[in-house]
Amino acid sequence: MRVLVLTPYYWPEPMPLPHELARGMMERGHEVLVITGFPNYPRGAIYEGYRQRPWQWDEVEGVKALRLPLIPDHSLSALRRSAYYMSLPLAASVLGPLLSGPADVIFVFDLITMCIPAWFMGLMRGAPFVYNLQDMFPESLEALGISRGHMLYRAVGGFCGFLYKKAAAISVISPGFKKNLAGKGVPEEKVHVIYSWADERIYRPVGRDERLARETGLGGRFNVMYAGNIGAAQGLWSVMEAARMLRAKGASGTGGIQFVFVGEGSGKPALERMAREGGLGNVRFIPGQPASRMADFFALADVLLVSLMDAPLCEITIPLKTHSYLACGKPVLMAARGDAAEFVSAAQAGLVARPGDAADLAAKVMELFLMPAQKRKEMGQLGRDFYLKNLTAAAGIERYERLFRQVAEDRLTGGLQADGGFLSSGRRPYEKNEKIGAPERTGKCSGTRRY
Repeated sequence: MRVLVLTPYYWPEPMPLPHELARGMMERGHEVLVITGFPNYPRGAIYEGYRQRPWQWDEVEGVKALRLPLIPDHSLSALRRSAYYMSLPLAASVLGPLLSGPADVIFVFDLITMCIPAWFMGLMRGAPFVYNLQDMFPESLEALGISRGHMLYRAVGGFCGFLYKKAAAISVISPGFKKNLAGKGVPEEKVHVIYSWADERIYRPVGRDERLARETGLGGRFNVMYAGNIGAAQGLWSVMEAARMLRAKGASGTGGIQFVFVGEGSGKPALERMAREGGLGNVRFIPGQPASRMADFFALADVLLVSLMDAPLCEITIPLKTHSYLACGKPVLMAARGDAAEFVSAAQAGLVARPGDAADLAAKVMELFLMPAQKRKEMGQLGRDFYLKNLTAAAGIERYERLFRQVAEDRLTGGLQADGGFLSSGRRPYEKNEKIGAPERTGKCSGTRRY
């Protein structure tokens, strides 16, 4: 097959799936071309060593990539973010048909507006497109302060509904996403739950680097580490409050609990200000690191933290960092409800705290702190085993290959078979586990899947 991949994120950005999928398809004997932008995520600035130009050809591990210009932005400004959402799709609509060859199937990763050039090129090439939905729109607009009653919100909802109809198939990251789309009228047989994966060459158990521990202030402490995008959707203010509570209880100092944030994002300055003004010596900030170094940082963590807001949309997402954490064999503290919480419970890989509840989070941290080290090690190994059994890149790529063949051979979406998600039987892995209590329906959530 000739596969065309359209993605706003690509190597060296910390978003492994597009390149892993492209490389995996190529290794299976398929022709692959990636159309993407110039790397700028997560800071919203073009990476050093790159310069925007009308187009640029790259090759990453044998995969050809066509880079097109965009307006980089990852702020909370609705205007600037809208410009970012539309700039690359516009460039791809104009230059993509001119610079790319024929395709049997087009794969769109994440950004809904990238479906515009996919649909356009699909009409020209006679190729169906598969959309991989990582963030739910229009609901994600609420994180930008756009209410459900706003004209733009309704317009985006209609726009998304149009593109969902045009897609030959839609792959989603969780059962909750599939249920959401079904509620919008998308036929269930069109939606396939295919879980994301980590870059397994990077995210794996490694030994402690004591020199790195000394250089970063992570030596001799019980490190609760959050890694990835630091934004509003992550609800990290409650983590800062938990740090204050634990400091007040004396759970800091040499050998004590330390909260570590590794990453960048629009919410980082506010957290740093909270730490300074609150005198939180048990909170440490480390600049964003290349993905290639993250396993070394994870090795210095005693617990890896996932945090989301208490919001309906957050209940149906599974942040990508979850997969990386599990692959590295470290216990996970999941401060979230819904699919992500059930994921960790199914793996028996850690503990679950109520999102936005600083007291509960502090209590769970203390439970892990007081737990025998061997028990934490067993949790980490169970998470690693769960990843290797259910979430590997090989398993995900194989399912995408089957889906691509299916839509390429039968462009009528009615010919597609429903995909239940986790196993061939469609059974969710956590059906036998106790369910988390019904959440309050408040708040907003967006951009939760990074790193």
